[in-house]
Amino acid sequence: MAEKQDLAVQVYKITDHGMFRTDYGLRDQIRRSGVSIPSNIAEGDERDTDKEAVRHLYIAKGSAAETLNTANNSL
Repeated sequence: MAEKQDLAVQVYKITDHGMFRTDYGLRDQIRRSGVSIPSNIAEGDERDTDKEAVRHLYIAKGSAAETLNTANNSL
């Protein structure tokens, strides 16, 4: 659980500097998708079936791709 929370904290720390301080849309998009990753993992952990847990891992993977893509496009 701590690693998942660390990710969200790191996303917020990174987006509190540089161009993210003035580009609110970019900052908010990266924050939303970055925080969505651990949220989906946590939700999947609480589901009653492995199938549901795996489904939420795939959703988290999509959020990770979105975060990375948005960050790469901002460079």
